[in-house]
Amino acid sequence: MNKKISVVLVILAFLTFIAFIIYDVAFHKEKAPVGTIISDSSKIEDQWYIADKFEPHQGNLKTIATSTGSSVFIGGDKFVARYQSDLKPVWALPTKKTVTAIALSGDTVFASTYESILVISPEGKLITEWGPFEDSSVIVSVAANKSLVAFSDAQHKIITIIDKKGNMLKQIGFSGEPFIIPNNYFEVDLTKENMIYVANSGKNRIELRNLEGTIAESFGAPGNAPGDFCGCCNPSHFARIPEGFITSEKGINRIKILDRHGVFVEYVNSVNKFTPSVPLDVASPDGKIIYAVNPSDSKLYVFKRKG
Repeated sequence: MNKKISVVLVILAFLTFIAFIIYDVAFHKEKAPVGTIISDSSKIEDQWYIADKFEPHQGNLKTIATSTGSSVFIGGDKFVARYQSDLKPVWALPTKKTVTAIALSGDTVFASTYESILVISPEGKLITEWGPFEDSSVIVSVAANKSLVAFSDAQHKIITIIDKKGNMLKQIGFSGEPFIIPNNYFEVDLTKENMIYVANSGKNRIELRNLEGTIAESFGAPGNAPGDFCGCCNPSHFARIPEGFITSEKGINRIKILDRHGVFVEYVNSVNKFTPSVPLDVASPDGKIIYAVNPSDSKLYVFKRKG
């Protein structure tokens, strides 16, 4: 009899344990500490919300950039436009070609088309156009600092460095560690020290290279974990902020923040109805507000931190 009671007690204890596990999983989803690697991203809540949506009606949107002087620049199907931070229009410049990316250096705007770089004044006047540089090029990203301009060519899988007069200085990618670019996502950014951050999207990582093309640092790995980049051509876009990086992805359409070493910090937006195959281009003047353009619906989204 005592043996039967013992067996019953063991079974009850086991069932109680199973019930507790089910309850804990269903009702106690805790936020992960910063830097924690978690394979189940559903346990991490978005820490930002969509504060505003804006549709400029100037053409299909493709790209966005911001300045420290609180201006927002957008571009797309044959236009570049400047707005105040409250999205009041300042100027709009029609272009003959689709604008694929925008960069700022001081008050000067550099806008890329697939074949060339447009140089635009602070007042929205076209100053000059540089290029074409290569036959059948597909320029998809541009960056600028005080002395240099860099742009990426997804067709030839190279980064070209030019001076502020449009003279070609260097090209990275013909030798050394190659860029693996399966699709037209090939983001670049220039530092003050003339180093280049680049999304080597076929390898699911962001690299820091010098002007000779040598890799100084890199981070990122393929995978579903919050800090990883899932699927093909990711990260599709990134923007540097004081905290580190804002990145956006396609496939699993999510926007997140990583620290300067590539460690996951938080999701900006991971639960959405955005078209999975169309990543949002992102920009931020200070890391306190994030702007993103969605080529799928041609809207600009403004994200602010919860609380």
